[in-house]
Amino acid sequence: MKAEKILWGVVTLIILYLAWRTVAPLLSAIFFAAVLAYAVLPIHRRLAKRADSKKSALILTALLIGFSAVITMELALIIKSLVVSFYEDIMAFISWSLTIELPFGTHDVLQRLYSQITPKLAEYVQSYAFSIPKYLLQLVVFLTMFYAFLVNSEEIKRHIHALIPEGHEHLGEKLLKRADVTLQALIRAWLLLNIAKGIIMTLGFWGFGITDFPTALLAGLLTILFSFIPLFEGWMIWVIAAIYLLKQGDVLKAVAISIYGATLVSPLPDFTIRPKIVAKEAKLDEIMVLIGMIGGIWAFGVKGLIIGPIVLNLVSALIKEWKRIKAQQS
Repeated sequence: MKAEKILWGVVTLIILYLAWRTVAPLLSAIFFAAVLAYAVLPIHRRLAKRADSKKSALILTALLIGFSAVITMELALIIKSLVVSFYEDIMAFISWSLTIELPFGTHDVLQRLYSQITPKLAEYVQSYAFSIPKYLLQLVVFLTMFYAFLVNSEEIKRHIHALIPEGHEHLGEKLLKRADVTLQALIRAWLLLNIAKGIIMTLGFWGFGITDFPTALLAGLLTILFSFIPLFEGWMIWVIAAIYLLKQGDVLKAVAISIYGATLVSPLPDFTIRPKIVAKEAKLDEIMVLIGMIGGIWAFGVKGLIIGPIVLNLVSALIKEWKRIKAQQS
């Protein structure tokens, strides 16, 4: 009997390990699908009153597919342009450096160095091309899970409440409420800050005379769209503008838009203004939110921007509950 239990325990562990290895590469897509589904849940519930839950989820998923298609095309074009431009600039610099007069033996050293660098650059460009299918697969999983989370939202809610241990309903409900408040604050801060970034980027492009107002407005819109994509954020737009200005020989404007973008668009506002908004909405300490964001990114990658503050808020709730119980006992 004991041997049978050990065998089944080993089999269970193997199954769980294989399941984890299967899901792990798609964890980010599933996580952000859950967060976005949670964000649009109020809209889904209103639509579901007029149509059924499946039709509502299908409408929202169709809108998301259209949005994702636009973003994917824009990202592909921008990243391709950046990668190709970077590769061409490096190769141009290599060719130029081999034509200038250098001390004895330096040319041989440079040629050996460049002979190692060139294949690495080619490999980098190829890795970009091969990463596109992986991105598309992640996108498919993201859209599928977004639909599934919306359709099954009420059932998921029931399952979460059912997992609360008997006799600890008060603490369980309190933790769920704190997680809910923090996540709502993070989503609202994300939305408000992203819109503000778009407006600031539009004013920057127009104010610095980089483009005319309609093109500056487009740059602002792209900033808002990219700011909803973790990792890319709004810095991509001002970086592209700075590279364009450098190629035009306008170094002063390139430096100005870089300082303007880094200070007012991304990344500085993400670690100054966002914690303030989240702290105010969730009634948390700003330092706790900042630590949660930085520590979360360090521990969990981009997902940590959301996980970190929520976890620290839950820790705060547990400490308060422990103090309450100790006070009652004494």
